[in-house]
Amino acid sequence: MSQHHVVVGAGPVGRHVAALLAERGERVTVATRSGRDTGIASVEHIALDASDADALSRAADGAAVLYNCANPGNYTQWEETWPPLAAALLTTAERTGAVYAITGNLYPYGPVDGPMRESLPDAATDHKGILRARLWADALAAHRAGRTRAVEVRASDYVGSGIGENGHITRVLPAALQGKAVSMVGRTDLPHSFTDVLDVARTLVAAAADEGAHGRTWMVPTNAPRSQQQALTEVLAAAGKPPVTVRRLPAGLFRMMGLVSPMMREIGQMTYQWTAPYVIDDSESRAHFGIEPTPWDEVCRRTVAGVV
Repeated sequence: MSQHHVVVGAGPVGRHVAALLAERGERVTVATRSGRDTGIASVEHIALDASDADALSRAADGAAVLYNCANPGNYTQWEETWPPLAAALLTTAERTGAVYAITGNLYPYGPVDGPMRESLPDAATDHKGILRARLWADALAAHRAGRTRAVEVRASDYVGSGIGENGHITRVLPAALQGKAVSMVGRTDLPHSFTDVLDVARTLVAAAADEGAHGRTWMVPTNAPRSQQQALTEVLAAAGKPPVTVRRLPAGLFRMMGLVSPMMREIGQMTYQWTAPYVIDDSESRAHFGIEPTPWDEVCRRTVAGVV
């Protein structure tokens, strides 16, 4: 018997989650402000403001799982956008009894010395990382109090299909496919984890369905780290294209531009991710869920297909 699943957000993760669930014959509702159609057969699309807990609760009444796949894009508005949105999602999960499955990221850890794993504390010092850590702490507190069942999966920078401007590789890929030189943030020769967005969705769906996984965070199974330049070169090779010149945008440039641009100031706070190795250890989640990352050559092909 199919269950009802409500997916908030129709970005790359939300679309992949909806598609996976629809393929399994589940009843799926995708909720966005616009109600735009994802093009996925048999999926219902509704328009609502997910920060309205009453409206969201009505839409999720009887749902088995509520997936938080929202991704407010403008860093400068996170402090205004995320708290009411997360509060409404958590309230809805408590009211409806739906499992609350959250798409997280690595921001809560802040700068690290060594691979990131689930046992590390959330020790961010920038406001975006602190905010994301607090949102998970709120959900975890509700879980421990028995008010809901919550789980969060965390991934590194996305690759795969449907990423567009949200990905460090896909942002420069259209120009690189034309043989043009591109610019990338910070050091382009350091190991960095890149997570396939399909694997984010696979892990989120698996974590939501596994009661033994609830009440904690999980790393998304991810391929071996590659430098920015190596990752871009391998994606180009999947398209039959040669390497291109990759220029470095120094981290200090963003901090300097941040003196006049709020958005550059926000980006500048995150450049620590590109000035030292930024690598995840996913061994625990691989062992628990039995999920292996999508093979890298396939990820490269899907990344190209998503922009051409």
